[in-house]
Amino acid sequence: MMAVTQPTSLLLDNPPEPVVSLNEIALDEALDALDPLRHLRTDSDASEFARADEDTVAIVPLQPRSILGETIRLTFPVDFPLVSISLKVDASHGCGGIAWPAGEVLSNYIAFRGIGYLQGKNIVEVGSGTGLVGLVAGALGGTVWITDQAPLLDIMQQNVTLNNLQSCVSVRELNWGETPPSDIPPPELILAADCVYFEPAFPLLVQTLSEMAVSGSTEILFCYKKRRKADKRFFTMLKKKFSWAEV
Repeated sequence: MMAVTQPTSLLLDNPPEPVVSLNEIALDEALDALDPLRHLRTDSDASEFARADEDTVAIVPLQPRSILGETIRLTFPVDFPLVSISLKVDASHGCGGIAWPAGEVLSNYIAFRGIGYLQGKNIVEVGSGTGLVGLVAGALGGTVWITDQAPLLDIMQQNVTLNNLQSCVSVRELNWGETPPSDIPPPELILAADCVYFEPAFPLLVQTLSEMAVSGSTEILFCYKKRRKADKRFFTMLKKKFSWAEV
């Protein structure tokens, strides 16, 4: 290996600016068209305007990537796939239009229990969002109603059709605190993934669960992310109506 140095006589006090090719300019313009504010962010160290010896300030805060009209594929159980679900996700109507970890965990749990666990059961998923958990339950042999507020009914129906589960999964509007649809029979199993996050809705959700679980043998499976101390209030309310344990 040898080192090559520039002769002293060629060193310049004001070196020329680096040459930028037309391809680089075109790429830069294309990136600017996609994100006009990209040079004002500090989330990328690739900006030619940033220097390592300068303190950079985030003029525009980093924004999460928007999820619009995407389709993903998930399998359950994760280690030994039994069910494969294609899922359209779209955040246009809020947080309910995307897949959250609690839904994937609950889906994995019921798939792990196997087909015999759900076969022939009437099942209702509340706060379904995309309908993921209910779709898995339907694929495992259950007769399922996936429910949520009106803005999410379309994406749920698209996901039912996408997975050819129209024969066993139905979509219904259900606002917590209101009377459940009359054509949903008393469920043997109620599924709820990540429904504990909005404190004003806690008593409404408990009311809905109480009205649907008319049989003493109704089982409710909850999966949620612990976010704040207020979550404990929900389970305090739940204890007045149900007995529960961690699984």
